[in-house]
Amino acid sequence: MKVVAFNGSPRPEGNTNMLLNMVLEPIRAAGIDTEVIQMGSQPIWGCRACYKCLERQNRKCTVTTDRVNEYIQKLLEADGILIGTPTYFSGPSAQTKAFIDRTGLVCRVNGNLLARKVGAGVVAVRRAGAVEAFSAINYYFLIGEAIVPGSIYWNLAVGRNPGDVAGDEEGVKTMQRLGENMVWLLRKLNG
Repeated sequence: MKVVAFNGSPRPEGNTNMLLNMVLEPIRAAGIDTEVIQMGSQPIWGCRACYKCLERQNRKCTVTTDRVNEYIQKLLEADGILIGTPTYFSGPSAQTKAFIDRTGLVCRVNGNLLARKVGAGVVAVRRAGAVEAFSAINYYFLIGEAIVPGSIYWNLAVGRNPGDVAGDEEGVKTMQRLGENMVWLLRKLNG
């Protein structure tokens, strides 16, 4: 089994990365392979609505000037998927939103490639708007027929400067429990 975490923050070592690794800690401890992909500091173009992915149905986006097709391949190889984002004006980062739009459409028009994979969102927030960012990620997984595990609270933690989220006790517990729940669910689904 493998869990791939996509970090949509432009800060490779920021709070979003820290939260993703908190979730991955119990997953790694259970012996499940993990990978973190830093996508937030690289350009990801928005969907052009060309619908070539629908026409070709080859599990690829026709835009090849960024790494989205690599990300789609990582999604296909994963049993579990985490998407992490900081909160920008009550939504996910632009990179995360472009990832959702592009990979989401390719996955949908190719027979819902996320179906029955375990998927969860993780959100870093300074003060407000995290629920909207969290919802955007959940909508992505739910329309793709992925299975979304819960935790003791919504999967968010508060912090502005890199490392601040470690001081959000409830946020830390939420991430740890999310990781434990992902392990449980992955084992149930994969025997």
